[in-house]
Amino acid sequence: MCCRSGGTHAPIVVRRVCRSKAKAPLRDAAVVNSTRWALYERLTALGLPVEVGSGGRTKYNRSKQDIPKTHWTDAACVGASTPEELRNWQRVRPLLITATGRQCRRMCNVDRRGFPRGKPKGPSRSQGFRTGDMVRAVVTKGRHMGTYIGRVAIKSDGYFKLTIRSGVVEGIHVRYCRALHRGDGYGYALGRLAALPPPQI
Repeated sequence: MCCRSGGTHAPIVVRRVCRSKAKAPLRDAAVVNSTRWALYERLTALGLPVEVGSGGRTKYNRSKQDIPKTHWTDAACVGASTPEELRNWQRVRPLLITATGRQCRRMCNVDRRGFPRGKPKGPSRSQGFRTGDMVRAVVTKGRHMGTYIGRVAIKSDGYFKLTIRSGVVEGIHVRYCRALHRGDGYGYALGRLAALPPPQI
C-alpha cells in the first residue's frame, strides 16, 4: 500500500504485516543457531583454526570490494581476516558437492498410498559398476551415439541409465562405459563463474 501526502513530498510506503507470519514459530531458526554453535565448539576442541563473523561483517567485506553475492564468495569474505583485496576471484569455479546417498533402503517403489509399485529392487552391482558411479560413455553407434558423462544407474541386463546435466539417457550398454569416479555418496560438479558487478554509472 502506498500513500502520498499533499504537496511535493515523497510517497510514504506502508507495509502490511501478515499476522500469521508474525506469529510463526521460530523453531527452525533455533535449530540452526544451536547446531552452528555446537559445530563451532566441536571444531575448536579439535584445535583447528576457526574464525566466525556476523552476516553484517561479511556483507561489508564483500560490498567494499564490489564482489557479487554467492555462497562461495560469502565464505571468502567471512570474518576479520578477509584481506583488503581478494585477487582472481573472477576466475574461480567452485566445486559443488551434494550429498546424494549410496542407495535407498526401500525394497521396491510404492505409490502415494503406500502400495507396492513395480518390481522389487534388483542388484546394485553389475559388471564392475555400481549405481552412483560417475562414468564416461562414448557411444559409437545407434540412436544414442555421442559422448556422455554422468551418474550411472545399473541394470542387470547391461543397459544402464545415465543422469547427465541435461537430463536422463537410458539404454547405454556397459561396453561403452568407463569409470571416472566410484560412487561415495556424494555428487560433484563445477559451479559457474561469479558474475561481474554492473558498471558504475
